[in-house]
Amino acid sequence: MRVKLLRSRGLRWMLLGVAALGMVLSGAGSLLSNAARAGGAMEERKLPMRFSWVACEPNCSWVSAVGIVTSDSPKDFEDFARDRDLSGATLVLDSSGGSVNDAITLGRRFRALKMRTTVGTTQRPSRANERPRIVPEAYCESMCVFLLLAGTNRYVPDTAHVRVHQIWMGDRADDAKAASYSAQDLMIVERDIGRLAKYTFDMGGAGDLLLLALNVPPWEDLHELSRAELRSTNVMTTELLADVMPPRGTTPVAEVVSKRAEPGQAKQQDRFSVSYEKPLSRTAEALPPATVAATPPPQ
Repeated sequence: MRVKLLRSRGLRWMLLGVAALGMVLSGAGSLLSNAARAGGAMEERKLPMRFSWVACEPNCSWVSAVGIVTSDSPKDFEDFARDRDLSGATLVLDSSGGSVNDAITLGRRFRALKMRTTVGTTQRPSRANERPRIVPEAYCESMCVFLLLAGTNRYVPDTAHVRVHQIWMGDRADDAKAASYSAQDLMIVERDIGRLAKYTFDMGGAGDLLLLALNVPPWEDLHELSRAELRSTNVMTTELLADVMPPRGTTPVAEVVSKRAEPGQAKQQDRFSVSYEKPLSRTAEALPPATVAATPPPQ
């Protein structure tokens, strides 16, 4: 039995920042195109994590990791990495978090490969003469923050959103105050907090990161790490994009204009899917009130 992480308005554990990167697309047509791409990216974040290799000539490439960490994610990554040399590669994250223990497994694998990490979404070319771009306005939330920690160098763009929350029993996070908890449940949560603490220190993170996350229960909004907190917790190790991406000029980047929230829209977007097929382990994202929690399969 394992643990699930908290979530969206209440998305659970840790968030990570995205890279704020360069070229502004102009004109009304471009804005509509960007909005469509942003909507598509949000849908991807609701699905189980997917890994893809992004290459653009002559000398730029990265690994895109989008979605929620499930019990299948470590194997999915091994399948993805089998025929590729990912040593020292850059990992670009856009994730709402997910399974605690499976994220730890993934993070240790990333560190073993000496991967570098940042936050962003990949914008695929729409024309034959265009190259892929990294859009920096992305989200790294809950256990994604621990995946970010796995990088040997870690960069968070100014427009990225890195958010943290408590660890919780995912099948009771929809109404955490009213739910009942057994001694076994408490044992699972405390065990996984211990695993996270060891992992955090092994990756070079600071205890302040755990302190910030563990102070935010599932019935409160996620805490977004400030630039000062990103540095003090060691989530971000460099202010230079070049430290985690290929040399200057080889990696196209796109700046996305922030969209205004629609009337009545929550200030934090809901990125957690309850309809995915791949199971989360017991401790993972907890869902906000009025959201149906994903029930883990029998252990």
